[in-house]
Amino acid sequence: MSLSSEHLDLDYRVNQPTMKKKIFKALSKLNKKVLPNYTKKELDLRKASKVQMAIIGWKSWVTRNSLD
Repeated sequence: MSLSSEHLDLDYRVNQPTMKKKIFKALSKLNKKVLPNYTKKELDLRKASKVQMAIIGWKSWVTRNSLD
């Protein structure tokens, strides 16, 4: 069973992350450095302000989109 160059090229494109994934991974790294970590601060979600909830939602959305 021999693999043609067409099969190898297709395999390479499947395993290569898309531009969208690369952007979200970079954004995730930036979030980790810039935004606060509420898990370490043991923030109670019932007492969180709207800004804190927005940050949590943003980080969650970026993380979900950066994962494979």
